[in-house]
Amino acid sequence: MAAKGKTATKKPVKKATAAKTAAKGKAAAKKPVKKAAPAKKVAKKRAPNPAFMKAMQPSESLAKVVGSKAIPRTEVTKKLWAYIKKNKLQDATNKRNINADANLAAVFGGKKQVSMFEMTKLVNKHLS
Repeated sequence: MAAKGKTATKKPVKKATAAKTAAKGKAAAKKPVKKAAPAKKVAKKRAPNPAFMKAMQPSESLAKVVGSKAIPRTEVTKKLWAYIKKNKLQDATNKRNINADANLAAVFGGKKQVSMFEMTKLVNKHLS
């Protein structure tokens, strides 16, 4: 009966798996699992807003800058910027400001300098 008491204090046996992984080295390291890429959305080509594409008649003062032919607002803005760049009317220190020459002063309501955001508001008054 004394033999039963000794069996209860048995030492745990080392597992062989630890020795096997040490022998394999780097081969046993897990590779990172790649996540599946989300499905890409098919991009639709944006349709232009019909209000911007409607031909507008410029006033006489604006016609000196962009021409007298009826053109859409988008073209008016493009031609106005081409005029500003050609005549170097963009302010050198603050590029957001436009310095008016004789033709643009009439469009800008007599102001000598306007911001580019204010410019679009002033030009819209000259389109009908």
